[in-house]
Amino acid sequence: MGRWQPSPAYTASAALHVAAAAGVAVAPALWPWALAAIIADHALLTVAGLLPRSTLLGPNVRRLPDDAAARGEVALTIDDGPEPTVTPQVLDLLDAAGARASFFVVGAEAKRHPALLREIVARGHAVENHSMHHLRRFAALGPGRMRAEIVDAQHCLADLTGRAPTFFRPTAGLRSPLLEPILAALDLHLASWTRRAYDTRRGDAAVVHDALARNLAGGDVLLLHDGNAARTTDGRPVILAALPKLLDTLAQRQLRSVTLASVIPPRS
Repeated sequence: MGRWQPSPAYTASAALHVAAAAGVAVAPALWPWALAAIIADHALLTVAGLLPRSTLLGPNVRRLPDDAAARGEVALTIDDGPEPTVTPQVLDLLDAAGARASFFVVGAEAKRHPALLREIVARGHAVENHSMHHLRRFAALGPGRMRAEIVDAQHCLADLTGRAPTFFRPTAGLRSPLLEPILAALDLHLASWTRRAYDTRRGDAAVVHDALARNLAGGDVLLLHDGNAARTTDGRPVILAALPKLLDTLAQRQLRSVTLASVIPPRS
């Protein structure tokens, strides 16, 4: 079990609450100012949680380490699966390119398709934690329910694959100040991305590819979806149309896709 080290934002927030309470105790007439300061503080923390790549609330894996970047390594991360009609095709495309990916899977979906989850691992990819039920309101959960969503998925995925995930990504990357202490206690890294293509809403494969490939370089962490993927005009999941070209782009730029766990040590 890890030990939580509050970020400067947490420390400053706690100090502000103490100062506001002390100020009102000494001079009750100051309460409107104290209340305004606390509201502003909570608003700032809320906004930070709505920015998936923010580090204000604590550590956040947004890029690979410098040594991995220097080797021309990038990370493909694929969310919301496993999806039985899409994930196997994604695996075939990755195999053909010799690429490795980190699949952030939903625990409930993994329980429905355990053989597919084991296939992901057998093909050399990593399975990571994307919560048990992928609740849209995840960031608004209380600490007990939030922890249960993460722990239940952690146990489920470890039982199915024989390896406990070391990375967690919340639904849509959104979180609250309650998340980081939970992740620290569970020795989980929060993982976001360098760039994403909004491929749950965009069905144009060229637009999805270009959003990910623009200025693509070693160290980047890319986000795609095998579950909840938008459809192209001919009804295909957009990841299946965009991924082949993206893998070609990686090869042309002499970049290699690796799993997050292969280049980032476990949190301790």
